[in-house]
Amino acid sequence: MTGILPIARLGSPILEQRAKDIEKFADRSLQSLIDSLIETARASNGVGIAAPQVSESLRLFIVASRPNPRYPNAPTMEPTAMINPRILSTSGEIVKGWEGCLSVPGLRGFVPRHRSIEVEYLDRSGNVIRARFDDFIARIFQHESDHLDGILFLDRLESDADLYTEEEYQFLTREASVTETVGARASHP
Repeated sequence: MTGILPIARLGSPILEQRAKDIEKFADRSLQSLIDSLIETARASNGVGIAAPQVSESLRLFIVASRPNPRYPNAPTMEPTAMINPRILSTSGEIVKGWEGCLSVPGLRGFVPRHRSIEVEYLDRSGNVIRARFDDFIARIFQHESDHLDGILFLDRLESDADLYTEEEYQFLTREASVTETVGARASHP
Protein backbone atom coordinates (compact mmCIF):
# COMPACT_ATOMS: atom_id res chain seq x y z
CA MET A 1 0.00 0.00 0.00
CA THR A 2 1.33 3.40 -0.93
CA GLY A 3 0.79 6.66 0.86
CA ILE A 4 2.49 9.51 2.64
CA LEU A 5 4.95 8.22 5.22
CA PRO A 6 6.06 9.80 8.53
CA ILE A 7 9.48 11.44 8.29
CA ALA A 8 12.23 10.62 10.80
CA ARG A 9 13.54 13.76 12.48
CA LEU A 10 16.93 14.93 13.68
CA GLY A 11 17.97 12.74 16.61
CA SER A 12 16.42 9.57 15.21
CA PRO A 13 19.11 6.82 15.26
CA ILE A 14 18.26 5.63 11.72
CA LEU A 15 19.49 8.96 10.34
CA GLU A 16 22.96 8.19 11.71
CA GLN A 17 23.31 4.67 10.22
CA ARG A 18 24.66 3.37 6.94
CA ALA A 19 21.75 1.95 4.93
CA LYS A 20 21.74 -1.58 3.49
CA ASP A 21 22.16 -2.45 -0.19
CA ILE A 22 19.04 -3.54 -2.07
CA GLU A 23 19.20 -6.89 -3.85
CA LYS A 24 15.59 -7.66 -4.88
CA PHE A 25 14.03 -5.25 -7.35
CA ALA A 26 10.80 -7.04 -8.25
CA ASP A 27 9.75 -7.13 -4.59
CA ARG A 28 6.31 -5.52 -4.25
CA SER A 29 7.27 -3.88 -0.97
CA LEU A 30 10.21 -2.11 -2.66
CA GLN A 31 7.99 -0.83 -5.48
CA SER A 32 5.42 0.33 -2.94
CA LEU A 33 8.12 2.09 -0.92
CA ILE A 34 9.32 3.91 -4.06
CA ASP A 35 5.78 5.12 -4.77
CA SER A 36 5.35 6.20 -1.14
CA LEU A 37 8.65 8.09 -1.18
CA ILE A 38 7.53 9.98 -4.28
CA GLU A 39 4.19 10.84 -2.63
CA THR A 40 5.89 11.86 0.61
CA ALA A 41 8.39 14.13 -1.16
CA ARG A 42 5.60 15.77 -3.16
CA ALA A 43 3.35 16.30 -0.12
CA SER A 44 6.26 17.73 1.90
CA ASN A 45 7.51 20.06 -0.87
CA GLY A 46 10.76 18.11 -0.97
CA VAL A 47 13.00 17.87 -4.02
CA GLY A 48 14.40 14.56 -2.81
CA ILE A 49 13.95 12.02 -0.06
CA ALA A 50 15.93 8.99 1.10
CA ALA A 51 14.57 5.73 2.49
CA PRO A 52 16.24 6.25 5.91
CA GLN A 53 14.17 9.43 6.26
CA VAL A 54 11.06 7.25 6.42
CA SER A 55 12.76 4.79 8.78
CA GLU A 56 13.75 2.26 6.10
CA SER A 57 17.45 1.32 6.19
CA LEU A 58 17.79 0.83 2.43
CA ARG A 59 20.12 2.40 -0.15
CA LEU A 60 17.35 4.12 -2.05
CA PHE A 61 16.40 7.71 -2.65
CA ILE A 62 14.19 9.76 -4.91
CA VAL A 63 15.25 12.86 -6.80
CA ALA A 64 12.09 14.82 -7.58
CA SER A 65 13.15 18.37 -8.36
CA ARG A 66 10.43 20.86 -9.17
CA PRO A 67 9.57 24.42 -8.20
CA ASN A 68 7.66 24.47 -4.92
CA PRO A 69 7.28 26.74 -1.88
CA ARG A 70 10.52 25.45 -0.31
CA TYR A 71 12.53 25.68 -3.57
CA PRO A 72 10.75 28.14 -5.89
CA ASN A 73 13.60 28.18 -8.46
CA ALA A 74 14.24 24.43 -8.60
CA PRO A 75 14.55 22.91 -12.07
CA THR A 76 11.99 20.31 -13.08
CA MET A 77 12.96 16.65 -13.13
CA GLU A 78 10.57 13.71 -13.13
CA PRO A 79 10.65 11.83 -9.81
CA THR A 80 13.40 9.25 -10.23
CA ALA A 81 14.15 6.30 -7.95
CA MET A 82 17.88 5.74 -7.46
CA ILE A 83 18.79 2.39 -5.93
CA ASN A 84 22.26 1.54 -4.57
CA PRO A 85 23.55 4.86 -5.95
CA ARG A 86 27.19 5.80 -6.03
CA ILE A 87 29.23 8.75 -7.13
CA LEU A 88 31.83 7.70 -9.71
CA SER A 89 33.64 11.03 -10.02
CA THR A 90 33.29 14.65 -9.02
CA SER A 91 34.27 17.98 -10.49
CA GLY A 92 37.07 19.83 -8.83
CA GLU A 93 34.77 22.81 -8.41
CA ILE A 94 33.07 23.12 -5.04
CA VAL A 95 30.21 25.61 -4.69
CA LYS A 96 28.13 26.61 -1.71
CA GLY A 97 24.37 26.54 -2.01
CA TRP A 98 21.26 26.51 0.13
CA GLU A 99 19.97 23.23 1.49
CA GLY A 100 17.18 22.24 3.78
CA CYS A 101 16.07 18.80 4.88
CA LEU A 102 12.71 17.24 5.60
CA SER A 103 14.34 15.55 8.61
CA VAL A 104 15.68 18.88 9.93
CA PRO A 105 12.65 21.18 9.72
CA GLY A 106 13.03 24.90 10.33
CA LEU A 107 16.72 25.14 9.38
CA ARG A 108 18.67 25.86 6.20
CA GLY A 109 22.37 25.67 5.56
CA PHE A 110 24.78 27.15 3.04
CA VAL A 111 26.51 23.86 2.16
CA PRO A 112 29.59 23.20 -0.02
CA ARG A 113 29.09 20.51 -2.69
CA HIS A 114 30.66 19.45 -5.97
CA ARG A 115 29.16 21.40 -8.88
CA SER A 116 29.16 18.33 -11.19
CA ILE A 117 29.14 14.60 -10.51
CA GLU A 118 29.19 11.40 -12.54
CA VAL A 119 26.95 8.77 -10.94
CA GLU A 120 25.68 5.25 -11.29
CA TYR A 121 22.51 3.80 -9.83
CA LEU A 122 19.88 1.17 -10.51
CA ASP A 123 16.42 2.22 -11.57
CA ARG A 124 13.30 0.67 -10.07
CA SER A 125 13.53 -2.23 -12.56
CA GLY A 126 17.16 -2.98 -11.69
CA ASN A 127 18.67 -1.43 -14.84
CA VAL A 128 22.08 0.21 -14.45
CA ILE A 129 21.94 3.94 -15.17
CA ARG A 130 24.98 6.17 -15.57
CA ALA A 131 24.46 9.91 -15.60
CA ARG A 132 26.08 13.27 -15.08
CA PHE A 133 24.34 15.80 -12.87
CA ASP A 134 25.19 19.46 -12.50
CA ASP A 135 24.30 22.28 -10.13
CA PHE A 136 21.03 21.83 -8.21
CA ILE A 137 20.38 18.24 -9.30
CA ALA A 138 23.98 17.32 -8.35
CA ARG A 139 23.36 18.97 -4.98
CA ILE A 140 20.19 16.93 -4.41
CA PHE A 141 21.98 13.69 -5.35
CA GLN A 142 24.87 14.42 -2.94
CA HIS A 143 22.49 15.42 -0.13
CA GLU A 144 20.37 12.27 -0.51
CA SER A 145 23.45 10.07 -0.95
CA ASP A 146 24.73 11.41 2.37
CA HIS A 147 21.51 10.20 4.04
CA LEU A 148 22.41 6.65 2.98
CA ASP A 149 25.67 6.97 4.91
CA GLY A 150 24.15 8.54 8.03
CA ILE A 151 25.29 12.08 7.20
CA LEU A 152 23.07 15.16 7.45
CA PHE A 153 23.68 18.50 5.73
CA LEU A 154 24.48 19.90 9.19
CA ASP A 155 27.59 17.68 9.17
CA ARG A 156 28.78 19.35 5.93
CA LEU A 157 28.61 22.96 7.14
CA GLU A 158 31.96 24.74 7.18
CA SER A 159 30.86 27.01 10.01
CA ASP A 160 27.92 27.59 12.35
CA ALA A 161 27.60 30.94 10.56
CA ASP A 162 26.32 28.97 7.54
CA LEU A 163 23.24 27.77 9.46
CA TYR A 164 20.02 29.80 9.27
CA THR A 165 16.45 29.51 10.46
CA GLU A 166 13.88 28.94 7.73
CA GLU A 167 12.50 32.43 8.36
CA GLU A 168 15.90 34.09 7.94
CA TYR A 169 16.57 32.03 4.80
CA GLN A 170 13.22 33.15 3.32
CA PHE A 171 14.01 36.77 4.17
CA LEU A 172 17.51 36.58 2.64
CA THR A 173 16.31 34.91 -0.56
CA ARG A 174 13.42 37.38 -0.92
CA GLU A 175 15.85 40.27 -0.46
CA ALA A 176 18.25 38.74 -3.01
CA SER A 177 15.40 38.38 -5.53
CA VAL A 178 14.33 41.99 -4.99
CA THR A 179 17.94 43.21 -5.37
CA GLU A 180 18.43 41.14 -8.55
CA THR A 181 15.13 42.42 -9.98
CA VAL A 182 15.96 46.06 -9.13
CA GLY A 183 19.47 45.62 -10.58
CA ALA A 184 18.05 44.08 -13.76
CA ARG A 185 15.59 46.96 -14.15
CA ALA A 186 18.36 49.52 -13.59
CA SER A 187 20.57 47.97 -16.26
CA HIS A 188 17.68 47.52 -18.74
CA PRO A 189 15.65 50.76 -18.74
